[in-house]
Amino acid sequence: MRSELYKLLCWICCTFSYTTYEMETNSTLFFTFTVLLITIITFLKALKSLFTPNKSKSNLPPGPKGLPLVGNLLQLGAKPHQTLATLANIHGSIMSLKLGQETTIVMSSAEAAKGVLQIHDHFLSNRKIPDAMRGSSHDHFSLPFMPVSQQWRELRKLCNELLFSNKNLDATQGLRSKKVRELYSDIHRSSLKGEPVNIGRLAFKTTINQLSNTIYSEDFLQSAEKAGEMKELVTNIMKEVGRPNLADCFPVLKMIDPHGIRRRTGSYFSKLLNIFKSLIHKRLELRKDAAGYCTKKDMLDAMLNDAQHKMDIVKIQRLSLDLFVAGTDTVTSTVEWAMAELLHNPHVMSKAKEELERIIGKDNLVEESDIAKLPYLQAIVKETFRLHPAVPLLLPRKAEVEFEMHGYTIPKGAQVLINVWAIGRDPNLWEKPRLFWPERFLESEIDFKGRSFELTPFGGGRRICPGLPLAIRLVFLMLGLFINSFDWELQDIQPEDMNMDENFGLTLEKAQPVLAIPIIPKH
Repeated sequence: MRSELYKLLCWICCTFSYTTYEMETNSTLFFTFTVLLITIITFLKALKSLFTPNKSKSNLPPGPKGLPLVGNLLQLGAKPHQTLATLANIHGSIMSLKLGQETTIVMSSAEAAKGVLQIHDHFLSNRKIPDAMRGSSHDHFSLPFMPVSQQWRELRKLCNELLFSNKNLDATQGLRSKKVRELYSDIHRSSLKGEPVNIGRLAFKTTINQLSNTIYSEDFLQSAEKAGEMKELVTNIMKEVGRPNLADCFPVLKMIDPHGIRRRTGSYFSKLLNIFKSLIHKRLELRKDAAGYCTKKDMLDAMLNDAQHKMDIVKIQRLSLDLFVAGTDTVTSTVEWAMAELLHNPHVMSKAKEELERIIGKDNLVEESDIAKLPYLQAIVKETFRLHPAVPLLLPRKAEVEFEMHGYTIPKGAQVLINVWAIGRDPNLWEKPRLFWPERFLESEIDFKGRSFELTPFGGGRRICPGLPLAIRLVFLMLGLFINSFDWELQDIQPEDMNMDENFGLTLEKAQPVLAIPIIPKH
């Protein structure tokens, strides 16, 4: 009976896949067909259960009741991180939902996050891979998403011991300082004209050029126009990966890519991979002249020289894709949110300016060696991570086995999410949780490096973000420049009236760009 059900299901899916292309121009027909297929799948699954021995129900965490077929999908809304935080207030900090056929467990407290990131990390180290990441087969190469394996261990070791080691980052800090000086020049030109600047776009251009110089010793972008095009490309990738996708909720739909998400991400990935391929081939041509070649002392030369990990062109391309997409979007988001909060809270901006003027001197650029001497600036960054974590639900994890946690059963195969956005607003952890108040961190030992589960914007455990050491340096360099080198004036709006709404994707974007006029301080 099982084999007959399987054959029937395959026939239905193949028929549906064949007709999908013809229906893409007719959204109503496509939607109807999709619902019909899901209905048939669910019916067959129910029919199959009649011929399967009953199993005792697991002690799942509590959660909201769902609808037939779709479960809790329609309850998530446009901002799932906020919806899930509200539902957690009702059902508890460990909560289960049914998203189509997929069981999802959501952790919304520091204690629950510790269970995932530390205590049960060995059961939860692999990812639930969004179908969007299968574009251009990138799921097979992506360090953040590939399963724990020998390939994953080698890439992590490469990142930890070579690319993002303090020794390597110290050796390449001159490249990043040069990009910060160029950022100063860009803002200075706008200040002379009295024109507003787009903080997010400036931060993106600087971040991507800092990364491209750290890795390839070349600028990725030369103009604000190109920065806008590239930012849109990276933002689109993050939106697609974070977008609700029926293929993730009903696995059988993966074969037809019902929303076209995998096709679009594949196209975006290919554009970036071709750029990296060109840069790598250019370097290989230069290296052929062994006598005349002067080493760049960047990450690309480090990878090409590292015989231990045998980094070929494809591996370097794929790792570059992860670094550029994840690094640029998260750093840009953090800098833009930090500046939004500083402009929204002028008294905090004043205190930050006072510290920078006292420690490094008015108008001077922040150097990476200055970061440890600036506790209030560090507190501002931590407070930004608390209120506006770049990845509000972190990357999804997958339970490899069934296990018990806090008296509940976490079933094998379940998707596990950590709502760091909700944890950052937990009134049991934070005094005045909705207030942007950096002072809360001045006498606190809480950090953001995976050891304090109240604040884990980079994740924790074995899957903690390997690019954290570089990301932090970039955030501090740009934020220090914005604060210490210029005064800022909002155009046609008062600080208290700023729009502080969010747009949800894989990363948490600001709904309305931060536009402000830079003013050269009077001495």
